[in-house]
Amino acid sequence: MYTFIIVIIFIVCALLVLLVLVQNSKGGGLASSFSSSNQVMGVRRTTDFLEKATWILAILLVVLSIGSTAFLPGKSDAKKSVIEEQINHVQDPSQVPNFPQAVRDSTK
Repeated sequence: MYTFIIVIIFIVCALLVLLVLVQNSKGGGLASSFSSSNQVMGVRRTTDFLEKATWILAILLVVLSIGSTAFLPGKSDAKKSVIEEQINHVQDPSQVPNFPQAVRDSTK
């Protein structure tokens, strides 16, 4: 299931990139190619469609990315990380034994 969601995320990303590249921030882009008088969708409707499709794909990408964490493959009996084990096994500094001081030579 995780692999399926990742594939869907890649498809959504590719479509989102294509939609963003088709749009033009100054009102041109794909909408400018539909400037003939016998058009089915007007320039404004094409721009609205591209904007709505961009928002839908962006929201879908966020939802799929967050939702994919529920299907992360993991080991149920996973061993703790080495760093975590070292932290748990650190000796308390107040419990460290005091070593005897070196005896100074008193013959000097």
